[in-house]
Amino acid sequence: MPFFDDSQLTRVLCVVAHPDDMEYGGSAAVARWTAMGVKVSYLLLTAGEAGMRSVEPERAAQLRIDEQRNACREVGVEGLTVLNLPDGMLQGDLDTRRQIARQIRKLQPDLVFAQPWDLYVEWGLNHADHRAAGIATVDAIRDADNPWVFRDLLEDEGLEPWGVRWLLVASADADHVIDISGEPLERAIRSLQAHQAYLEELGDHPDPRELLEGMTTGAAQHSDEPSVTHALAVAAFRM
Repeated sequence: MPFFDDSQLTRVLCVVAHPDDMEYGGSAAVARWTAMGVKVSYLLLTAGEAGMRSVEPERAAQLRIDEQRNACREVGVEGLTVLNLPDGMLQGDLDTRRQIARQIRKLQPDLVFAQPWDLYVEWGLNHADHRAAGIATVDAIRDADNPWVFRDLLEDEGLEPWGVRWLLVASADADHVIDISGEPLERAIRSLQAHQAYLEELGDHPDPRELLEGMTTGAAQHSDEPSVTHALAVAAFRM
């Protein structure tokens, strides 16, 4: 597979459903980009309050957001926005699309990084919230660039339409790879380790280093560059 050309990136927005979703490979690309001087922001659609069975939702939400802030620091992300839509019941509806489109118009990213919206993904059945987040993000990218959709964003908030150039999705149907060898991968491992309480709650979660090294070693085999030992495989869409 060819390498995705990220040499011209200046701003990136990552849109995911929950705290920790970026840490399963995506944060390694983020670490690469922030080291290049790219400004990267995260948009979490929920606080992940329903993700810890033994922890009451309000406490879980605060705990998971705190851990996400720590994870962001590990990879150089300064902008973190949490919408507090209902965890486990996320919908790719007009309100979700409007809120994502609002952030796109505010931040004016060159590239949006999103979750796959397929029911079947390489690790099994995809989470309902992940599917909703992915499809809502695709639609919101178009909404953000259309002056006649969500006109209140312009008329009431002064947010001009903005056209995103690229959408990247970590996907089994990948057509590009991103080199995350060395320090980007190390920072990504630390970002996943930052979700300590959440991973302990899961109980049987694989070791973060073993998990991420295994995932990214496999993706690197799609590159013909010997120096690339670890890579993130992505599907790239020109918008």
